[in-house]
Amino acid sequence: MSIDSRNAVGSRRRTERRRVSYAWKYSWLLLILGGCWPDDRPRLVPLQGRVVHQGQGVTAGSVYFHPAATAEYTKDTPSSLLQSDGSFTAKTFPSGEGIAPGQYTVTLAPELAQRLKQPKYGSASQSPWQLTVPVEGNTAVVLEIE
Repeated sequence: MSIDSRNAVGSRRRTERRRVSYAWKYSWLLLILGGCWPDDRPRLVPLQGRVVHQGQGVTAGSVYFHPAATAEYTKDTPSSLLQSDGSFTAKTFPSGEGIAPGQYTVTLAPELAQRLKQPKYGSASQSPWQLTVPVEGNTAVVLEIE
């Protein structure tokens, strides 16, 4: 067997090994992207409402929903930006719009609570706001700052 024919055989084997290697890599990628692992995204229900202070909608901040330890889903802290009228629509990142049913302590962004001179509303351990989100959701929540 000549040197050229041995090089050709060796080259063909390397090419075949590379193809098998790529096939395995792409197979794993398809399994991962195809969702063969369990879906741990929460079941989300709508939650909308308004934050009010002295009869006016609170703006320029965020509201956070801290799940209780007994909540159905505790991996994320849903939140929402407050709109110009104080309204909000809760979102659970990265799952989408809505919130998992259960018990929550609701807080404002700490900067917003400080600006309103109500620091207790910026801390999950001090906030008086406790919210139960039913399985059908709630689109009429009013959070009043006292």
